[in-house]
Amino acid sequence: MAATRATDAADEAYDVIVLGAGPTGENVADRAHAAGLSTVIVESELVGGECSYWACVPSKALLRPVTTRSEARRVPGIKDTVDVPLDAPAILAHRDAIVSHWKDDGQVRWLDSAGLDLVRGQGRLAGPRRVVVDGERVLTARHAVAVCTGSRAVVPPIPGLAEAKPWTSRDATSSQSVPGRLVVVGGGVVGVEMATAWRAMGASVTLLVRGDGLLPRMEPFAGHLVAESLAEAGVFLRTGVEVREVRREAPGGPVTVLLDSEDEIVADELLIATGRAPRTEDIGLDTVGLPPGSWLDVDDSCRVKGVTGGWLYGVGDVNHRALLTHQGKYQARVAGAAIAARARGVPILESDPWGAHAATADLRAVPQVVFSDPEAAAVGLSAAEAERAGYRIRVVDQDMAATAGASVYAEDYRGRARMVVDLDREVLLGVTFVGMGVGELLHSATIAVAGEVPIERLWHAVPSFPTLSEVWLRLLEAYRG
Repeated sequence: MAATRATDAADEAYDVIVLGAGPTGENVADRAHAAGLSTVIVESELVGGECSYWACVPSKALLRPVTTRSEARRVPGIKDTVDVPLDAPAILAHRDAIVSHWKDDGQVRWLDSAGLDLVRGQGRLAGPRRVVVDGERVLTARHAVAVCTGSRAVVPPIPGLAEAKPWTSRDATSSQSVPGRLVVVGGGVVGVEMATAWRAMGASVTLLVRGDGLLPRMEPFAGHLVAESLAEAGVFLRTGVEVREVRREAPGGPVTVLLDSEDEIVADELLIATGRAPRTEDIGLDTVGLPPGSWLDVDDSCRVKGVTGGWLYGVGDVNHRALLTHQGKYQARVAGAAIAARARGVPILESDPWGAHAATADLRAVPQVVFSDPEAAAVGLSAAEAERAGYRIRVVDQDMAATAGASVYAEDYRGRARMVVDLDREVLLGVTFVGMGVGELLHSATIAVAGEVPIERLWHAVPSFPTLSEVWLRLLEAYRG
């Protein structure tokens, strides 16, 4: 029976074993099973993974009231009725409901309905095509083992930090109360989103960034606009600083953050949002000749390089290609198709970069939305990345507020759009939007970048009036002169 711990010797062999039941692992298993391969998933925590319980889903539940109120404050006829504090207990209760109160019964029922077996416990590789669960049960794979164990937050080796028990992203998205004072270290997506959410719910927030701005992987203007908005919301932003020591005298007590500038900041909680590491340190990589705790180097079908027999796959965060849930699910569809094709002896379409067996978008068309206020959304290459890659480019910028759609959307709309054009082929290499509601604009840009749609054809894709998407017309007009 699916979703149960089988004990029969006959149940010990599967076509495919998947380590990790997050969105990536679920999709690998589903694609392999749909192709007729027997599949089992091994999970040590909750079925549904990081995204469902401690990342994408709860963070967006916390942020949605923030951006909704922000937009409503700029709409005549309603703005005077919404300028009130957010109901933090109601937001946290809704967050709890959205994550099913950290219970995975619904996800397990889905596995059962899909015909997938589930084994709970810590799975470790034990040589080629072998997985041992909790040191007891031995599973063997006829065709493939897919490592989909994801990533974890990194706590850097700062004196006193580990002992202070700081928040990581998991704590920031699952806290049952609003801290009075919160220090956030890190200017990436997690730092920006959590500073936005907890400040709006009433916390005094200080955001510390080692570099000179926020969202360093996006176009510089994205970080600038988000920083301006955070400052207006009352977040204290300090750039160019590093934490040299952390002190916490008593568990749960105040935490003191000492900076390299000799300044000290006292807070009730400290969130460290400075990076991710692969969850591969305790899955037996050494038994197949790979270093424990390493990122997995894979080809475009997500098959791990350097493993004899080509049976090991690394899908999602563990391969470090694009640490995003939707990209992990995309890779899972590719890997599942490749596993099934190889199991049937069907040739892999390695010569087709946009074919069924190649995760090409990881390199050319990765979309991401930062659910800040305003939102920042980007796909493909930034101008700096395109130049470093050797493309001959032209950058076209437009003020989002110059469209009729923006004036209808909100008063004092602020935002910016950029497209990076490959002049030799006249296709888009990257697109960035910043502004209220731009997350829903991004998929049109993703289609244009992934599809390598010629500029002359995009000219015939007419945006509806009056919508924010009219910025596409303005960008193309500016390009054509």
